[in-house]
Amino acid sequence: MKRYEVIAIVKSDLPDDDITALIERIEKIITKRKGLIVKIDKWGKRRLAYEISKQKDGYYFLIDLVGDGPIIDEIERNYKIDDRILKFITIKKEGAITREGIDQEIAAAEVKRTQVRIETDSTGSPADEKVIHQIEKASADTKDTKPRRPSIKKSVTKDEQPKKEE
Repeated sequence: MKRYEVIAIVKSDLPDDDITALIERIEKIITKRKGLIVKIDKWGKRRLAYEISKQKDGYYFLIDLVGDGPIIDEIERNYKIDDRILKFITIKKEGAITREGIDQEIAAAEVKRTQVRIETDSTGSPADEKVIHQIEKASADTKDTKPRRPSIKKSVTKDEQPKKEE
């Protein structure tokens, strides 16, 4: 078994129900062919770098899966015949994949998701202080430690300008 990431861009004017149905159809293809879904990320609506089929915005989503080549062939075949899909790309990830390793990764992701939910519910905002601290630390690291001399500019008035002699 190999690990793949499939990123797709669909038309941004699609209702959420259609996008969910599209993702569920791909989930059925994967599970029917004995593949395993590691995660599904909905990245949301974003501006495209260039127009695709007269669309300036698109809805992005990623499916991280484990399976064989025929699964990817079927997913890509479905994407090619669906008019709602603007673009897609399939990326094969490197490294050996075991069922136990994938199960552990899924369990770890679920634990992390529940921790984020707990933090969000208790604080009202997800770790804003940590993010601010990281930004401040990054900006402090990038500051130049060498002191610089201020540059002095001399202003010249019209009367002081050198005159051309004829």
